[in-house]
Amino acid sequence: MTISEVSKKYGISQDTLRYYERVGVLPPVHRTKSGLRDYTAKDCEWVELAGCMRSAGLPIEALTEYVRLCQSGDETFRERRDLLLKQRQQLVSQIKIMEETMERLDYKISCYDKAVKTGKLIWY
Repeated sequence: MTISEVSKKYGISQDTLRYYERVGVLPPVHRTKSGLRDYTAKDCEWVELAGCMRSAGLPIEALTEYVRLCQSGDETFRERRDLLLKQRQQLVSQIKIMEETMERLDYKISCYDKAVKTGKLIWY
């Protein structure tokens, strides 16, 4: 696949795909003899993983470390697992904060719903 096709398929700009490859979020992408990027199915799996992880808030540094570990071989299984576990724990903490924020917003919205009906804003 061309970079344009991959960009459209995964909703990631071509500039971002180039950046991801340059900083190591993606392993080096397969190239044609003329040097153009020719994304293989394996390359696309990496793009999909990067998009998923970035949308979950994982930092670039964590992704580049994960890719580096993957490229280092099977002896890094434990390190990869630990890295992902750490990122998961951080994500759980972020979700908790978002849930608390959602509860507060729901409360405020309910107060305004009552205010719209009664003409008075009352905070409980």
